[in-house]
Amino acid sequence: MFIPSLLHHRSCYFACSSFVPDTFGLLCWNVYKKNTKHPRFKPYLQALTLEQEIDFLLFQEANFKDEKHFTLPEYTFDAAANLEVMGEFYGVLSASRVESKGAQAYLSEGRESLIGPHKSLLLSAYPFEDGTKLLILNVHAINFRENKRYDKELERFLELMKYHEGPMIIAGDFNTWNKKRIQKLHEIRKKLSLEAVPFKQVDKVKSFMGNHLDFIFYRGVELLDFAVFRDHRLSDHNPLFAQFRKISNR
Repeated sequence: MFIPSLLHHRSCYFACSSFVPDTFGLLCWNVYKKNTKHPRFKPYLQALTLEQEIDFLLFQEANFKDEKHFTLPEYTFDAAANLEVMGEFYGVLSASRVESKGAQAYLSEGRESLIGPHKSLLLSAYPFEDGTKLLILNVHAINFRENKRYDKELERFLELMKYHEGPMIIAGDFNTWNKKRIQKLHEIRKKLSLEAVPFKQVDKVKSFMGNHLDFIFYRGVELLDFAVFRDHRLSDHNPLFAQFRKISNR
């Protein structure tokens, strides 16, 4: 159960776009395992992706199975499992209209408590038409552990991303429920020269004791728009949306 029989899951049934468009939308959402279980999830997501022209969907606490269709057929996906229950897998999932050109799934080194599960991470690369790559790290950070373990897990993000010179996005549920965790997260952010999408408290981002838990960080792209959607009643987290434009190399 706590060590999945298959860590990296992948599905691409349909012809996907060859390249990431220069302007693209991204949605980040802890879906609370509702993506395949709730009858309203698919129509809600379908309407949202059409309205906002979303190219990437980054889910945490998603349910999936290798080679199974994604909720919306025009998206392919990669996923990293941290739980397996009766043949069902759960973890982080990155769906996109562009097939990834390399994806790697990871388990956290630490567990959630002494006998609990690991958390999962997914690192994916997607091509722009000019040959550069967009690197995306989908995160569900460790939660019920001491700050020292949390810091060590975040240092791993730095190791995974520091050699990439092009555009990158790190997004997900970071479980930053105290000030020390927030400080460590922003320390890593600065080392990677990342900007934070400036969601405010009034936007109703999932928070604990006034500390946001969900974030979207970016580099090498220009932020055009952002929003938090609150009209779903599907999860205790609200979906975070951001629209970006690739910065020209010329």
